[in-house]
Amino acid sequence: MAENGKIIIALDAMGGDFAPQETVKGAVEAVNADNNLSVKLFGVENKVSAELSKYMFDSERIEVVDCPDVIETCEPPVKAIKTKKDSSMVRALYAVKNNEADAVVSCGNTGALLVGGQLIVGRIRGIERAALAFLVPSLKEPVMLVDAGANVDCRPEMLLQFAQMGSIYMADVVHRKDPKVGLINIGEEEEKGNAQVKQTLPLMKECADINFVGSVQSREMTDGIVDIVVCDGFIGNTILKTYEGVAASMITKLKGSLTGGGLGTKIGAALVKGSLKSMLREFSVEEYGGAPMLGLKNLVVKTHGNSLSPEIRNAIMQCRDFVNADIAGKITARLGKQ
Repeated sequence: MAENGKIIIALDAMGGDFAPQETVKGAVEAVNADNNLSVKLFGVENKVSAELSKYMFDSERIEVVDCPDVIETCEPPVKAIKTKKDSSMVRALYAVKNNEADAVVSCGNTGALLVGGQLIVGRIRGIERAALAFLVPSLKEPVMLVDAGANVDCRPEMLLQFAQMGSIYMADVVHRKDPKVGLINIGEEEEKGNAQVKQTLPLMKECADINFVGSVQSREMTDGIVDIVVCDGFIGNTILKTYEGVAASMITKLKGSLTGGGLGTKIGAALVKGSLKSMLREFSVEEYGGAPMLGLKNLVVKTHGNSLSPEIRNAIMQCRDFVNADIAGKITARLGKQ
């Protein structure tokens, strides 16, 4: 795919809390922003088309694919993927598998998307597990958290592959030169950590493919001292959820403090309004799109279940950059097996 610079994204239009309103809006915003993008919207045709009718766009670059079924958030992942063949998520995944699209984006059932990515799109031969790679804001540049929830139990060899794949992504999509890799630990000293960490450290130190700087603590993510933090999916997802919760709480408290005080406080708030908006935007997950599943033959991106149109749009743009950089091809060349 991606012939002559044209990229096709398969979007699960029925996935997420605000589908299809926000998914459709995000798709329209993406194609209106880039003339080389096309989107295939997989979903219940009458609902998707009703949302599309609200917007102006190039009709040749947005196609609706009718899918009568929807995988709900609470459904068992494996059963949903195997039994709901006509669901928007499954049909979108098959579009990528069959080279009818370059990448797929979904805000839907995370477990189902992870299972579908592995079973339908398939892992690159030689990659033990695909990993969710999520960009989170820091005081410097965004930091990649990998694995962010795909694999709750990991062997040291898997963590090493996560570091290698994350390094390729950060170098070629985010354009971070020689990205620094850190392994999540409870301290910087090598004698600290559980058995998994102690077995992983020497593997990473000996790997010439990555710029490994040693153990890092989760609190150091916000300082931006590394570009990639590696851990298993249980720890990664816990860090991510805590990070999002604290950030949301701090923003709410800050807004309340600036708007709930006296006249002096309100005048001060008005003076810093522009700078405050810029800062809040930097710490918004919407700015970074979704989490790619690194290690699959083609790109699958998971966005938050409560994603609004900006995050959908940015996830589609993220797919464009991933495809243009041929990340799957580079991971295959470096880590894959014939």
